[in-house]
Amino acid sequence: KQWYQRRVAITAGHNVTGLCNRQSCPLANSKYATVREDKGVCYLYMKVIERAHSPKEMWEKIKLPRNYEKALELIDKHLIYWPQFTVHKCKQRYTKIVQYLIRMRKLRKKNVKKLVSRDLKMEKRESRREAKALSAAQLDQSIEKELLERLKKGTYGDIYNIHKDVFEKLVDEEEEEEEGESEYVEDFDESDLEDIEDYEMEMEMETAGAKKRVKITE
Repeated sequence: KQWYQRRVAITAGHNVTGLCNRQSCPLANSKYATVREDKGVCYLYMKVIERAHSPKEMWEKIKLPRNYEKALELIDKHLIYWPQFTVHKCKQRYTKIVQYLIRMRKLRKKNVKKLVSRDLKMEKRESRREAKALSAAQLDQSIEKELLERLKKGTYGDIYNIHKDVFEKLVDEEEEEEEGESEYVEDFDESDLEDIEDYEMEMEMETAGAKKRVKITE
């Protein structure tokens, strides 16, 4: 029968291994180092006992280069007198971070389908509102059409109240109809021409008589 040591994983950001034990805990060690990633850039964090009196400046932050070999050399340079366990775990953590950053870049290049949730409740509500608005618009159009037909037939007589825009629209439609209409008529007969000449003679005689009356009165 084999017994396995129970390991408790923690989510502390500065923990170099992610395990809860005396050697890996950043709170239980006054001298500690770890590697963290921020927006695709890796940093080496170091804590020593000499800065314990100033919590604001306790951690020293060093930016690591993107070149993997140069970054490992820089870790060795800054942790030259540190325990071998700390140096090894920092390199291991840096390697793990570099690997998942490479995978992230590859996934960005691929056309991955994005799953989007649908709010069925909101869609049903919007569809009901659209149906109500459409029915209301159709009702208004039918009422307007019926009123215009009654107005043309003279159902309401000479006195009526109608919206200004609707009245102008109706007047424009009537003018367009009058301008566009064309009729075919017969040619003028001689009798029609004689009637027109007689009418012109009568109008000239009336105007001449009116002028004589004006002179007499003067």
